[in-house]
Amino acid sequence: MNKVDISLRKEEISGGVHRDLRHDSAHKHVSGEADYIDDMPLPEGALHMAAGLSDRAHADILSLDLSEVEAMPGVVLVMTHKDIPGHNDIGPNHRGDEPLLAEKRIEFHGQMVFVVVAETREIARAAARKAKLAYRDLPHATDILDARAQGYPLVTDPLTLKRGNAETALEVAPRRLQGAMRIGGQEHFYLESHIALAIPGEDDEVTVWSSTQHPSEVQHMVGAILEIPSHAVTVNTRRMGGGFGGKETQGNQFAALAALAAKRLNRAVKFRPDRDEDMSMTGKRHDFLVEYDVGFDDQGRILAVKANYAARCGFSSDLSGPVTDRALFHADNAYYYPDVLLTSEPIKTNTVSNTAFRGFGGPQGLVGAERIIEEIGYAVGVDPLEIRKRNFYAIEGDERCLTPYHQKVEDNVVHRIVEELEASSDYQARRRAIVDFNRTSKVIRKGIALTPVKFGISFTFTPFNQAGALVHVYQDGSVHLNHGGTEMGQGLYTKVAQVLADEFQIDIDRVKITATTTAKVPNTSATAASSGSDLNGMAAYDAARQIKDRLYSFAAERWQVPAADVHFLPNRVRIGSEEVPFASFIKQAYMARVHLSAAGFYKTPKIHWDRGRGQGRPFFYYAYGASVSEVSVDTLTGEYMVDRADILHDVGKSLNPAIDKGQVEGAYVQGMGWLTTEELWWDARGRLRTHAPSTYKIPLASDRPREFNVRLAEWSVNREMTIGRSKAVGEPPFMLGVSVLEALSMAVASVADYRVCPRLDAPATPERVLMAIERMRAQRVEP
Repeated sequence: MNKVDISLRKEEISGGVHRDLRHDSAHKHVSGEADYIDDMPLPEGALHMAAGLSDRAHADILSLDLSEVEAMPGVVLVMTHKDIPGHNDIGPNHRGDEPLLAEKRIEFHGQMVFVVVAETREIARAAARKAKLAYRDLPHATDILDARAQGYPLVTDPLTLKRGNAETALEVAPRRLQGAMRIGGQEHFYLESHIALAIPGEDDEVTVWSSTQHPSEVQHMVGAILEIPSHAVTVNTRRMGGGFGGKETQGNQFAALAALAAKRLNRAVKFRPDRDEDMSMTGKRHDFLVEYDVGFDDQGRILAVKANYAARCGFSSDLSGPVTDRALFHADNAYYYPDVLLTSEPIKTNTVSNTAFRGFGGPQGLVGAERIIEEIGYAVGVDPLEIRKRNFYAIEGDERCLTPYHQKVEDNVVHRIVEELEASSDYQARRRAIVDFNRTSKVIRKGIALTPVKFGISFTFTPFNQAGALVHVYQDGSVHLNHGGTEMGQGLYTKVAQVLADEFQIDIDRVKITATTTAKVPNTSATAASSGSDLNGMAAYDAARQIKDRLYSFAAERWQVPAADVHFLPNRVRIGSEEVPFASFIKQAYMARVHLSAAGFYKTPKIHWDRGRGQGRPFFYYAYGASVSEVSVDTLTGEYMVDRADILHDVGKSLNPAIDKGQVEGAYVQGMGWLTTEELWWDARGRLRTHAPSTYKIPLASDRPREFNVRLAEWSVNREMTIGRSKAVGEPPFMLGVSVLEALSMAVASVADYRVCPRLDAPATPERVLMAIERMRAQRVEP
């Protein structure tokens, strides 16, 4: 890379890295101009698909009568599992435990049994309700404890993380406590539901437009179901109306069925479930039951931790293995456990298979860690923030940097993050004022909490840590960009375009962002694990460097100067003492037959993981953050408000501070919703009853903190060689919402004069808060 004196860049390009830049589609989002799959004009003769769903949680299918379905005017095709030419399995693990269409047994309420293809969506949906199914009901379990009691199996092998001897250390610890915490699941509630449009092509070819975070997996699944090679399947994704992990594997079923029908009928087929169906048919964040046993000293320093993380996984494995693994990876959060034994329990239930969700199990692990800290704080009579500080990983050097999975924490900035936020938020003075307020207030009680985040960045399945990009530079100097990452509103396309603009030193409007497609970049990983910018940004950078290396050689030969005298300046190139406009320079390179296209590639270095031993370096680096939340609780109703939030978050050297700040704000609110109002509830028949906006409550704009102060740690620079020395921002700030749960807990604890840990389960709905207040009242000592 040629170094250039910054003084040579007298003006700046519009839109390089480390600059505020709007999302490339922001104006289209708010104006309605952004095209999603349901907005695309349909080909002539296109058909529509609807699903026939089971109404049992666990049963054998005795008979299936589809005669009335097939007889309905407008119905073109009805398909069951017998119509699948390939293997009837869409599980990402290829374990054969997730049938596309049920065969003889129903495993959860809302499982697909058949599909209907009709001239209109309305006809297809109406026809699907005319099927007659006869069942033999079987015992079912929708809850972790019920599944345990009934002897349900695990859906995948559990993980154990171990260092030292936790059992012995617990026996000799000066103080010890045991407890359990329920942590609820969460519906993704993306604005755009799942959708797929399949268009048949020649021979065995099919093109699928899919709202998916993982086009390559959709490609593979469609090929497996249709028994055709991957090269016959092209999957396109321009943008999603939200994903949050819910479109990593769950889109497979809709794409595969649409493609199967399209090829059978040689007509385009679109499959879009409505919101109720989408919520019933697709997986959610895993519910967890955390059971912990902790030893500590009189100062609240942790000596030993033994904990089991049991998860409601649903009827198949899906991604439950890596999700529960990551829960254990984050069961320490930012704290050092001298002796530790952590186990996972991914248990089967008769519910839809749970799946990826922002944080991928990490938030559940972290919440468990914060409960342990909170318990210790109440046990020794100290502000939990002080317990947090006493147990932080060391900054560097000693054994107190070693995680339960034996990775050394080498980039620890949590001390500085917490110290700065504690001061800037005026935490100590506000906490004293809240304690004084609670002494005299009869109805309203307040709480405040400061919680940190340490989150590991990388796919824990090492092969997924790779990415490709395709870059073309055209004769007029404009640039075409394609990469394996998908855009779901998070601004990935914009960031990667900024990387190219910066590398070529051209205005960003000269870079064309194009839809993700398996036809251009093959074998891509899901846009997940907060790795989108890290992986795809570096792949695009690699492609640009290849092209620039050819251009350096061309310029040196054409102008007879050393390559070191060639510099890319804003929208021009300096060659020796001469400056040439970028477009003119590229035209001359083309005339000299310089190859102006490159396929870039990147794989994350340094990482490795031995699951059998529970040891390795699964993460390239860590991202850090902290938040302070202040709440007010009505002790008569359990209702509450978030009065103020202060956040300081580490994104390294931000590629785009405006987008990153938006990600932090949105993640905090989404995390807050998970831990407060978003409750999933199944009835005695195993039916999900919170399956629509009328019954499932996500935060509204009015639920955001009345005062919302968000800052990025501008001093932070990633120690590892990431793109622009930035850090991931997709998942880590989600866990900033934990401070809301902790603040609610403090408000509730004030009812019993902070003598007892309230042990609030999540989500802390107003009903749960009120019940906790009543428990505290029962333990209150009257003067």
